[in-house]
Amino acid sequence: MTTLVIGDAASGKSAYAERILCKQSGDLPRFYIATMQPFGEEAERRIARHRDMRREKNFNTIECYVNLSGADVTQNSALLLEDIGNLCANELFSPSGSGENAAEAILHGIERLQARCQTLVIVSNEVFCGGTDYTGETMRYLSILSYVNRKIATLADNVCEVCCGIASFYKGREPR
Repeated sequence: MTTLVIGDAASGKSAYAERILCKQSGDLPRFYIATMQPFGEEAERRIARHRDMRREKNFNTIECYVNLSGADVTQNSALLLEDIGNLCANELFSPSGSGENAAEAILHGIERLQARCQTLVIVSNEVFCGGTDYTGETMRYLSILSYVNRKIATLADNVCEVCCGIASFYKGREPR
């Protein structure tokens, strides 16, 4: 079962995604694929705090900034992928990323994860809610992210948007 959780910054999407994965996973091994690269001390502190919070929920954290296909997760596990926005930026702009092939690399990685795990919850960012008046690299990034979001939505069993911690489902329903 795959669930896509989309929302704005600080919408509660991450907490919601963790909650439904924990509820669904039962005794399955839990993995958390974290995609945020630690640029600077503040980011490193934030990552450490999040890692500690996840450990309390029995998540095994896998840091994966690019090449999602290479993420080593256990067969028949529960997996939370956080988040597609970071992964897309990393694939596009990191020297070790896939550049122009970012969307294909991300989607191939997700299909590989779906084949290995029983439960997959994917977190992504809402795109274009602040308008569409962007240029250059920002517009390129947002266009690729919106494309990836649409493709994931077609692959997912459930798709919801979280606002103020409340999920509204557009496809499927809240996993039990």
